[in-house]
Amino acid sequence: MKTTTSAGNANRWPLVFALGYLALLVDGADVMMYGLTLTRIKSEFGLTNVEAGALGSLTLLGMAIGGILGGWASDSFGRVRVVVWAMMLFSVGAGLLGLTHSFVEFAVVRFISSMGIGCMVLVSTLVAEYVPMARRSLILGMLQTAISAGYITVIALSTWILPHYSWRMLFYVAAAPVLLAVAIHFFVPEPPSWRMSEAAARPSGRRWHDNRYALIFADREARRMFIFWSLASVFALSGFYGLNNWLPTYLESELHIKFSSMTGYMTATWVVAFIGKIVAGWLGDRWSRRGVYVLGCIGAAVFLPVMVLFHTRENIAWLMLVFGFLYGVPLGTIGTFMSESFETRIRGTAVGGSYNVGRFCSGAAPVVIGYIATQFSIGMGFLVVGAVFFLSGVMALFIPDRLHDTSEGDPVQASGETRQGALAAATGRG
Repeated sequence: MKTTTSAGNANRWPLVFALGYLALLVDGADVMMYGLTLTRIKSEFGLTNVEAGALGSLTLLGMAIGGILGGWASDSFGRVRVVVWAMMLFSVGAGLLGLTHSFVEFAVVRFISSMGIGCMVLVSTLVAEYVPMARRSLILGMLQTAISAGYITVIALSTWILPHYSWRMLFYVAAAPVLLAVAIHFFVPEPPSWRMSEAAARPSGRRWHDNRYALIFADREARRMFIFWSLASVFALSGFYGLNNWLPTYLESELHIKFSSMTGYMTATWVVAFIGKIVAGWLGDRWSRRGVYVLGCIGAAVFLPVMVLFHTRENIAWLMLVFGFLYGVPLGTIGTFMSESFETRIRGTAVGGSYNVGRFCSGAAPVVIGYIATQFSIGMGFLVVGAVFFLSGVMALFIPDRLHDTSEGDPVQASGETRQGALAAATGRG
């Protein structure tokens, strides 16, 4: 079983990686697009800082709900199906945002479309179930650079589009990835490990106590991993989304950097984050997924106050480059680290659930930073972000490395004829 499944994965994973990379690039572009257009949306709609933060929080709320539902659906109906549905939803939704004319209209469309964005964490799970364990951390670290590539892509587009057209044009262009969803539907099959897990469960049928969340909380190890990953995600995502929403505005409003220069600073920061993610992935294979994640979180936590308190117009570019590298390190290993914490039969539900519990709770971060910006400054809000990065690293200390091999099925689930049937289904011989 192991040899056959691994051989099938070895032949397919480069294509899955390539299409998954493009999918996460689109995901990253969508997240950054709101931050880049926030100043213009605030001006056109007459929004306060708190209302602008609320739009970011509604986005995270929709992502959390969509991710939790999508995680469950990916275990029940397939990883690929859910990723395709999700991409179609948020691509069409992005285009519709360009047609909105008020705070309420924008908020409603953004909330619904962001449910699709929330499912994109499953792209890492999908790729992880194809890639061999020996180089999984490196490959998934490279996969995570797609999010930075998405940031850079939308920054480049905004530099061209925003000065000559309105912010709406940027959202119209963002509807194009619906074509990528069609390509994934036709060219990427469900992972063999998922098909094996489904085939093994089929003979006994589904019962109420086979509910994926019931399975998670009935098992001591799975329950502990779900709780610790939920807490680690709450803290990490509060930091990531708080920064992504407010960093462009911080550079423009508080550091008085021109838009053209600001986009250059941010592009350089995300390019360095590329390097951080790849280094983190490589080191995760050679050393420890957990160790790399913890060091990255604590490094970002320590350096962020340095950037806020000791920046000058002369050194801000260099400080952002260092922070970009540290910012990329935990993102470069989280996909592998989290996916390997759960069995195949519950992996989608557990990853989607715990990660998006984090998204749900981190929805408060943009509003909190907006409130702190009103009372003090955005920079003061970023000091709080440093504290939550540190707490995410502390939570990860309780999560061990390499609990499960994501490229293989769950060996305890099938035996005898059932195991043979599962193998046949997974390899297309059933």
